[in-house]
Parts: sequence; structure tokens; C-alpha cells
Amino acid sequence: MQDAGMNTASASPTDHAQTAQSRPPSRRVIDAPTRALHWLLAFSFSGAYLSAESERWHLVHITLGYTVLGLVLTRLAWGLFGPKRVGLAAWASKLRGLPQQLRGWPQGHGNLLASYQGLNTLLIVALLGFALLAALSGMGLELEWLSGNRLEELLEEVHETLGNATLAVVLGHLGLIVGISLLRRHNHAAPMLNGRTPGKGPDLVKHNLRPLAALLIAAVLGFWYWQWQGAPLATQERPGISARDDGDDD
Repeated sequence: MQDAGMNTASASPTDHAQTAQSRPPSRRVIDAPTRALHWLLAFSFSGAYLSAESERWHLVHITLGYTVLGLVLTRLAWGLFGPKRVGLAAWASKLRGLPQQLRGWPQGHGNLLASYQGLNTLLIVALLGFALLAALSGMGLELEWLSGNRLEELLEEVHETLGNATLAVVLGHLGLIVGISLLRRHNHAAPMLNGRTPGKGPDLVKHNLRPLAALLIAAVLGFWYWQWQGAPLATQERPGISARDDGDDD
């Protein structure tokens, strides 16, 4: 029995080495904070959109709307100060190359991957822009920036239009990812899940920065908890609720 145990122990390093060699090579292309911002924004916008028409879930809608605003601003700041791979300069470079790629397709020399990257970047920029404006217009409604029923109705229409525009861009973004994944037979959504893409070579993003991603998630959860703690007071202070309740009682 002792010999068998020694043989098993001595074989373990070799087994581990063979397992490591059998794994396909991959490179890190997206850091953890970028992925955290992506999924937090996806969840927050989805929740805000689905709760938009419900009076019962109004506080959830407002909380998630504020979260969208903070996440978009954080993503823009991360684009300035974060890794170059996911920075605003990289977006600008892809956008500058997009017209040339689109002109090349009728001539038979368009590049599928470069065209996808340019179009996807365009959709991401539009998504962040629409989401930012939708969140700001929603804040304007909640804080009553405009006085007068007509102005408030106009802002409400703008807010709803921006929310629908954001959803349309999100669906375009998802459709583009599915399309390129089918055409290239490669899962282009995977890097946003694990941060890596198949291929040999050095990591394009040197540091994963998991503690910063955990801090971002903790900040969002803390904000949600703070909003939840103030829910009874916020509901009482909202204008018009008591009037609607009185109308229901009648």
C-alpha cells in the first residue's frame, strides 16, 4: 500500500503537467472590472426597462436607473484610465477604420473580423450614449427638473423613446455577436464571461484586477441596500401616490 501511495504521489506532477499541456492556449483580452461593469449594466438596464410601467416597482426602476447612470459614467472613466485594450482610444481606432471596411466589401476585400469590431464598437458607443441620456431624463422626471404638465409629458416621452432606443441597440449588439459567432464558428461572447480568447501569445491585458471588480460589485450592492433601507420614506414622499390611493379607495 505504501508503494502504491508513493507511485500515485510521484505521478501527480506529471499528470498536472500533461493536463496543463492538453489545455488549448488562450490569452487574456478583457479585465475583470470591464466584465463586471458590462454585466452590472446589462442587469440594471434590463431590470429598469422591465419595471418602467409598474407603479409597484417604481423604486426598483429608479434605483436601477441611477445604477445605470453611475455605471455608464464609471465605464467612460475606465475607458480613460483603464487598460488600453478596452479604452476609449481603442474604440476611436476601430471606429475610424469602420468606413474603410464597409467600402471594401462591395469590392470584395472586406475583413469580417475588423468589420465586426467596428460595428460592435459603434453599437457600444450608441448603447452607452442612449443609456446615459435615458438615465438623465429619468432623473429629471423623478427630481421634477421641469415645471408644467406639458414639459413633464415631453420629458416623459423623451425618456421612454431613449429607453426603447437603448433596447434596440442592445438587441442589435446581441444579434451581431450571434451572427459573427456563427460565421466564424467561434464564441465571441466568451471573453466577456472569462476574459480570455483562444490563441497563442502574450496576454493583451496584463492584469486581471479582480479586487477592483469585487469593489465595483460591492459598491453597487451597497447602493441597492441603501436605497432599500430608504424605501418606506421614499414611497411616502413621492407626490401623487396618496392621491392615487385615495382614488382607488373611492
